[in-house]
Amino acid sequence: MNEHPSIVGASLGGDLSDRPPAIGRPFDAIGGVADDAGHRINKIQQDKTSVALDNMRGLVILLVLAFHSVMAYLGFLGSSTLPFDQPPYEWRAFPIVDSHRWFGFDIFCASQDVYLMSLFFFLSALFAWPSLERKGSRKFLGDRLLRLGVPFVFGLAIVAPIALYPAYRVTAADPSPITYGRRYLSLPFWPDGPMWFLWQLLALAVLLTALRRFAPRCVEFLGWLSSRAIDRPVRYFVGLATICALAYVPLALAFTPWQWSEYGPFSMQLSRPLLYAVYYFAGFGIGACGLERGLLATDGKFARRWSLWLAVALASFMLWMGLTALAMSDTAQFLPQLGSDISYALAGASGCFFMIAVFLRFGAARSRILGYLSHNAFGLYLFHYVFVVWLQYALLGLALIAIAKAAIVLAGTLILAWAATAALRFSRFGSRLIGEKPPGVGERHRGAGFSLMKGELGLERSQTAL
Repeated sequence: MNEHPSIVGASLGGDLSDRPPAIGRPFDAIGGVADDAGHRINKIQQDKTSVALDNMRGLVILLVLAFHSVMAYLGFLGSSTLPFDQPPYEWRAFPIVDSHRWFGFDIFCASQDVYLMSLFFFLSALFAWPSLERKGSRKFLGDRLLRLGVPFVFGLAIVAPIALYPAYRVTAADPSPITYGRRYLSLPFWPDGPMWFLWQLLALAVLLTALRRFAPRCVEFLGWLSSRAIDRPVRYFVGLATICALAYVPLALAFTPWQWSEYGPFSMQLSRPLLYAVYYFAGFGIGACGLERGLLATDGKFARRWSLWLAVALASFMLWMGLTALAMSDTAQFLPQLGSDISYALAGASGCFFMIAVFLRFGAARSRILGYLSHNAFGLYLFHYVFVVWLQYALLGLALIAIAKAAIVLAGTLILAWAATAALRFSRFGSRLIGEKPPGVGERHRGAGFSLMKGELGLERSQTAL
């Protein structure tokens, strides 16, 4: 992460001459030694925060499924699906294009695109520090390789080819599986679908481990900096949004906000790798401070100002939409594109802040449905794309409105992806694949907030569970 201490310090109002505390112990944002009563209060606060995060993660995985379920019915799409084996290979983003559309889905997808994956990266790193400290660099990295690398390879070899077969069939003269296999293998890249998230998360885990090994003071500084956010959430937001803009805008101007690139099996949206790294390390710093005493306290200033984050999120999102429409209507104009890119970074940061704050404030009571989604999150993420694309393909010939089709796709995907996840738990390989202990090996992790580190959409409940 390209951090500039002068910018960060000015934004957060921190005194850079202060000595950052050793990150090996939890940061005490208040100071002093906690007594038994204080420990019990912290434990209760930590439980509330963990439940709120658990509920939020359940909603987040549902939003991911909904996002992909409606993408065949976006109003701005062309009239038909493009050929499978000819550039620009737009089926990578839109495997199925239905003739039934609803513009409301465009608004929904745009509102999620500005913040949702950034929030995923933020959540992924919240529990990274206690896990890294307890396991050590070598074991931590080995676990990440197993819990991210193996599912990534499985997704490339099994999930993506099955999921993308309908994208080939809609335009193929010979829709046979054998011909599809030949065309698939002759592509100039290896399609990965949603699995790009896994390899990028693994790369960030490797980077985090390297920083701890070779630049530990940078890691300590990051945690210390994050500890200042508890009393200055607005300044922290300004600092985060500024760094996000610095990470995103130059790449968006150089490559456009939409361009993807593939290097063998590794794909990325060229404007966003640094942006996602910012959120990952922001989540790491917040998690290192301790959930119950830092920015994520359910009774803290950050959570109480949820309405402020909502207002900023709505205003910046509408600003981004307006400037993006202006920039797309005249691509020769630099200022509208610059304004669009800056407002995107602002909308993303405020969207993440609102989602987290509203759950901390109002979502600290256990929800059976959201907890269940959270518990099955990794399996849902791993398998959902297969069922989304095949259900969209199956509904192509039906004379149903777009909303009805999208609802059928989402409901069917939830049921089928859950069933696939449940079936995996009966085998040793399947359990390992979704980040759980195999049958008969200890007690299975249940009902826990997926720390996004137990397989990075994981199944761990709190820092102590790591």
